[in-house]
Amino acid sequence: MAGIRTIIKNGFIPGVGKRDIAIVDGRIAECAEIIEALADDRVIEAEGLVAAPAFVDVHVHLREPGYGYKERIATGTMAAARGGYTTVCSMPNLNPVPDCVENLKVQQDIIDSDAKIEVLPYAAITIGRKGEELIDMASLVGKVCAFSDDGSGVQVDGMMERAMNEAVKHDQLIAAHCEVEELLKGGYIHDGEYAKAHGHKGICSESEWEQVKRDIEIAERVGCRYHVCHISTKETVQLVREAKARGVKVTCETGPHYLIFTDMDLQEDARWKMNPPLRSAEDRAALIEGIKDGTIDMIATDHAPHSIEEKSRGLKDSAMGIVGLETAFAALNTHLVRKGVISMERLVELMSINPRKVFRIEGGINVGDRADVVLIDTEKQWHVDSNNYYSMGKISMFDGREMVGDVVMTLHRGEIVYDNKTK
Repeated sequence: MAGIRTIIKNGFIPGVGKRDIAIVDGRIAECAEIIEALADDRVIEAEGLVAAPAFVDVHVHLREPGYGYKERIATGTMAAARGGYTTVCSMPNLNPVPDCVENLKVQQDIIDSDAKIEVLPYAAITIGRKGEELIDMASLVGKVCAFSDDGSGVQVDGMMERAMNEAVKHDQLIAAHCEVEELLKGGYIHDGEYAKAHGHKGICSESEWEQVKRDIEIAERVGCRYHVCHISTKETVQLVREAKARGVKVTCETGPHYLIFTDMDLQEDARWKMNPPLRSAEDRAALIEGIKDGTIDMIATDHAPHSIEEKSRGLKDSAMGIVGLETAFAALNTHLVRKGVISMERLVELMSINPRKVFRIEGGINVGDRADVVLIDTEKQWHVDSNNYYSMGKISMFDGREMVGDVVMTLHRGEIVYDNKTK
């Protein structure tokens, strides 16, 4: 016997128009201009709200197991639900590293116990993420969303080629944090005007794009599905654009912060410190062009919480990483959609539709989809106060800023996992 029907009334679907959405047994049963509600139906009134497929973040650090003092799966997934996400992909820089079935199970057990939404773990590419020995990829197929040594670029060309060849055998995705370590030279912010003016050591753009270039060449040669994490430079955008034109199976993501800020927005404060760093105005312009023309497939937060102590040592000595799940939509709506840079429909593609396609993730608002839905008030004005974050990461570059647009409700498998409607 079917469960109770949920009707979302009068939501505006970007690119479609005002619609009612019926959910039965966790799936979209109907989407039409008018669906008559019956006496037993649960009705959610969405007049004046955007109804969109809930967001997917393919690049999130949930810190468990191993670093639960920074974030926990329970707190990170609640932060994600508050931000409109129903699926997050959890990066593998953990302890133990998910490089085998046994180590992955440690993480999966916490996910099964504590996650508020869907968490899809990554496995490492190499044992211990050390770049020295390839993992047994075949044993992890079907248990992870992709393979990545995130936080470390695979330095040895032959190792990345072996990984991609193995991924092709099993039709798996390689997702790469691209960084040539010998080019870093102690840098910790972008090697640009701010670094020069304030006496900081810079990270050159080549440290990113040189490894992207290498990986694209390997992916093209072996036919691997290849995804570039958190791109930040104009050269990377062009390399991906040209590769796509040649038919290479390459996709990429960038973060909200790279689309909104540049290195000239930096302050002597670790809220502004992440890897890759905020780049130049030229780089930001290239990234924006990339999200407009389809070169960049998706936006991911690279949510990477640290303790207050780890982020209180100044720009030079603090840990790299920022939080972003609870502000991503609002920041992008405020700075891109409302300024006419991209449409709301395009933002939904970047935050929901495209990551689902590339990472083969269920969910959406088409009939038959798993009912993962976000309701958004695009006009709501609010003040960011990181003290109110669900995330344990409280150090945010958006703290104290005014935003326009906020998540009102998030439904995962047809059930409400976040509700701000009555507040």
